[in-house]
Amino acid sequence: MTLQTAGIHHITAFAGDPQANVDFYAGVLGLRLVKKTINFDAPDVYHLYFGNEEGAPGTIITFFPFPGARRGRIGGGQVGFTTYVIPAGTSEFWRERLRSFGISFTEADRFGEHYLQFKDNEGLQLELVEREDGAASTWTFGGVPADKAIKGFGGAVLYSVDPQRTAYVLESVLGMEKVGEFAGFARFRATGELGNLIDLPMTAVPRGAGGAGTVHHIAWRAADFDEHEMWRGAVSSGGFQPTPVIDRQYFHAVYFREEGGILFEIATDPPGFAVDEDPMHLGEELMLPEWYENKRAQIENGLLPIEVREPGSRTQG
Repeated sequence: MTLQTAGIHHITAFAGDPQANVDFYAGVLGLRLVKKTINFDAPDVYHLYFGNEEGAPGTIITFFPFPGARRGRIGGGQVGFTTYVIPAGTSEFWRERLRSFGISFTEADRFGEHYLQFKDNEGLQLELVEREDGAASTWTFGGVPADKAIKGFGGAVLYSVDPQRTAYVLESVLGMEKVGEFAGFARFRATGELGNLIDLPMTAVPRGAGGAGTVHHIAWRAADFDEHEMWRGAVSSGGFQPTPVIDRQYFHAVYFREEGGILFEIATDPPGFAVDEDPMHLGEELMLPEWYENKRAQIENGLLPIEVREPGSRTQG
């Protein structure tokens, strides 16, 4: 059996101010905060998850916001642009929305598609593209109506220090199909409808430096726990050294670094974010894994308070 990932499961980035992070991704982009938890490896830091109404794989961007964190430098060994899909015919709504928040943007064309490119409050590079594929979001918040809401990821632009080797991993390990070349980019397609198109500049990008405004890792989808074990074997057979399977509460994870410098993860679709919260109330309470519950008071006292709040300025839909 040849394994093929359906595409991106989630993308995880560094940030600084946790409230500003919530204000941007919930308040400006209209995403749902689906989980408020901690970095299991550094419990004094939040781990915040934003996605569609249920936090479905292919919609989830996550952040480790370190108050006072130094700004990183976007470059090789990172995701260069995180691509979001918006419904067909909604680009003008998003232009006006970005303008209403004073967010500058540029416009670009790639593979016959038109992109709005901008940065978040920390400098993380994002882009919006219209596509018919992918289920519509039913989440509405902050002046973003459901019929104009971000569906989830369109994919990503990967910055590699060795693009040929990164391309090999995308095709030969992750099972993606190379579907085209354009203006120095190669495009690879996964089998899903969201998070399924990866664009790779085929010229090496100078290595970046981690910090606020940069991506820590990109995670690819495994359908279930059995397939996840198969993925770990496939990564090992491909010449890499995957980590053991790690229980991240909402998915199981295996990590490896490909030779273009990007940290890859394979993450399971199950169990999802409703495993410890009512789906109607995702992201409302600080959720801790059971091994940290006895330290809840200490952890809560060390975290800055955050809330999902309506933006002060918004475009009416």
